[in-house]
Amino acid sequence: MADRTVTRAIETDVEADVILAILKDPRHIPQWAPAFADTVEADTKNGWRVVKDGAAFSLELAISSSSRTVDYLREIAPGKRGGAYIRVLQRPGGGSVVVMTLPVAGGANVEAVTSGLTQELKQLVALSETASS
Repeated sequence: MADRTVTRAIETDVEADVILAILKDPRHIPQWAPAFADTVEADTKNGWRVVKDGAAFSLELAISSSSRTVDYLREIAPGKRGGAYIRVLQRPGGGSVVVMTLPVAGGANVEAVTSGLTQELKQLVALSETASS
């Protein structure tokens, strides 16, 4: 059976609330996930407007601060939504663990998606380290 999702985690000394604050503001996405978005702007009609390589699409956020979850959702097929599902866990002894699950689009290279996700998590941690200092 072909993989439909890829999940990766990364640990950091940065506290969970710092990372959560970055994730809750999607305007930061181009800084840590440039393969997904060139720009992100607030859109009063649809929540957020993302532009990537000149193509625009709407992005919806599903946020639960109490459980430290942020999901970035978009229409991936007519009538179907999907996207990045992110969990920020408190790490025992301090810091946090960020877990992200991405869909693997039909025909996509799983290794490339995995590599991209790993890089995005590293960039998110680097951005959060800057924000916490």
